[in-house]
Amino acid sequence: MSERSLEITRAPFYQREALRFECTECGACCTAGGGYYVYVTKDEIEKISVFLGISSGWFKRRYLKWLPEEGWVLAIKEDETCLFLGEDRRCTIYAARPGQCSTYPYWPELVLHKRNWVRESRRCEGIGRGKIVSKKKIAALLEQQAQHES
Repeated sequence: MSERSLEITRAPFYQREALRFECTECGACCTAGGGYYVYVTKDEIEKISVFLGISSGWFKRRYLKWLPEEGWVLAIKEDETCLFLGEDRRCTIYAARPGQCSTYPYWPELVLHKRNWVRESRRCEGIGRGKIVSKKKIAALLEQQAQHES
């Protein structure tokens, strides 16, 4: 049996091994490239628009990009960083940030398979640092994302 097929039959990676994460506020997760996008829902568009004190129409024109068959995503700067990443490497809409941002790095594609978690740790210096994150918390964040996507 191949390693891949063994991985499929086992429990998800985050349930088999303890995961550590502590945000270092480096801003690497706010850097696009390699096909990374931050998808936003209608509710998130409204929430951020209210936070910024602008109409949702203006917000869409100024800060979003439409990807056919995928939906709205946050636009990025020429240097491939998020438009809302400040000079100090902090999020300027933190209180209203999209769910995709608030659940990072506990995305299914990262916590279900060890190789993806390890790969992401090369991009995010906070992965592997800090206290162990409970399996219950990770499961709750995964459920939150599943509801968000439906």
